[in-house]
Amino acid sequence: MNTNNKKYVVELTAEERNDLEALVKKGKAAARKIQHAQVFLKADQGVQGPGWPDEPIAQAYGVHVRTVERLRQRLVEHGLQDALAHRQSEQPSRRKLDGAAEAQLIAVACTPAPEGRKRWTIRLLADRMVELEVVESVGRETVRQTLKKTNLSLG
Repeated sequence: MNTNNKKYVVELTAEERNDLEALVKKGKAAARKIQHAQVFLKADQGVQGPGWPDEPIAQAYGVHVRTVERLRQRLVEHGLQDALAHRQSEQPSRRKLDGAAEAQLIAVACTPAPEGRKRWTIRLLADRMVELEVVESVGRETVRQTLKKTNLSLG
């Protein structure tokens, strides 16, 4: 991608470049933070920067091209410190099973196993929750974590 087509162009100051180089050289930060610093150093279109295109940066550091684009955008819009900081997802995680649904899952798990089975499996419990119309769909991992949280063993 040509520099002229980029909406968010990284131009580091000498101080920012020195800080990022020190961070990378020291290696005493979170791996993600060091990786992002390396991306910023390669993406730098300033006087001292190499100004690599996004695709070679992504390949060099094992990230997706879209990640490089988002990092550039965050640096331009919010500054270096915010761009290096780990950001939590802005979308709150929705629980698939609320308290009532968890209680129903536990109640089902405590009933005798279906005919022809010795015991309940995670998959059978997930399918039964859908059959009972407690939830529209539920993953096996959600069922497993719920049972683990309540210390309920299927064995």
